[in-house]
Amino acid sequence: MRSLLELDESQLVAWLQEQGEPRYRAAQIRRWVFERRAEDFESMNDLPKSLRARLAEHFVLWQGEIDVHSRATDGTEKLLLKWPSGAKIECVLIREGDRRTICISSQVGCAMGCVFCASGLDGVERNLSHAEIVEQMLRLQRLLPADERLSHIVVMGMGEPLANLDNVLVALREANAKTGLDISARRITISTVGLPPALRRLTQEEPRYHLAVSLHAPNDALRSEIVPVNRKIGIEAVMEAADEYFEASGRRLTFEYVLLGQLNDSPQHARELAALLRGRTALLNVIPYNPVAGLPYKTPSPEAIDRFRGELEQRGINVQFRQRKGDEINAACGQLRRATQGTIPSKGTVPSKSTVPLSRPTTES
Repeated sequence: MRSLLELDESQLVAWLQEQGEPRYRAAQIRRWVFERRAEDFESMNDLPKSLRARLAEHFVLWQGEIDVHSRATDGTEKLLLKWPSGAKIECVLIREGDRRTICISSQVGCAMGCVFCASGLDGVERNLSHAEIVEQMLRLQRLLPADERLSHIVVMGMGEPLANLDNVLVALREANAKTGLDISARRITISTVGLPPALRRLTQEEPRYHLAVSLHAPNDALRSEIVPVNRKIGIEAVMEAADEYFEASGRRLTFEYVLLGQLNDSPQHARELAALLRGRTALLNVIPYNPVAGLPYKTPSPEAIDRFRGELEQRGINVQFRQRKGDEINAACGQLRRATQGTIPSKGTVPSKSTVPLSRPTTES
């Protein structure tokens, strides 16, 4: 059956009017869905019983089911959601101070091919619908006690958000809406490897969100090795499109750089990276890599990390080395899904941790 989350407020009003119901019922229903965290239609007890029955006849509230729910000692929680087709995706709740950040997926798998990332090892199956993206938000919200609410969203899970821009934007409008989750656009981040045509469309249509660009290399030769889609794009085109987004949004850019031992972690790489970012209003997030079972990439040595940091700071780059969250539950995107498919060992059987670790988001407070 159709998901209720496919309907925005105006569409829900139209359906209610077809049923002979007053339009104010839409606000009641949305309050139950987004604020009061209803488990099902029957629990919406200020609606007439007949309307609850018709909602259950025409719609489902949840399309997916929770296949795995993992909890870490640092408060991070991860859900593996399984859709009726059998496809699985991951989403994460991160607790840090008074922040309650969620990391959500935009696709089943990923087609970008980043060589170190578990999400894309099996390619991409399909885009997620906007209802499936919103469902992740609501499932994670239900993990919070009643007196807590979600504060930040990062679209940084499985998939490339700009490759599914239509559905991502619809879902984020629901997250931002006063009658939705009411999360400020200033607290929402879209993370991308950089697809210039889609990024320019985002710039033209909705330059309200924070943008995080995953670089992982300071030059085209190395980036094309680490992020294969770069062969068709090039760093210059990505940086130009990111600059246009900054001009339109006024929001500081964030650049992500996974530090891979003996691959992109030399002082020369740091100097090239500093030259690439010089003059830009940007934050650089450096993420030291920890191995994924079955992949050949290594953790950089503490000395290499210190040298890399020193070169950047010496050149005035605004840089932070990110604190890891949720390692013990395979919190990095793609790992839990592959573990349940028997592709990689699950936690408790190997010491390897993550690809891109989840950490403090790049959104403002």
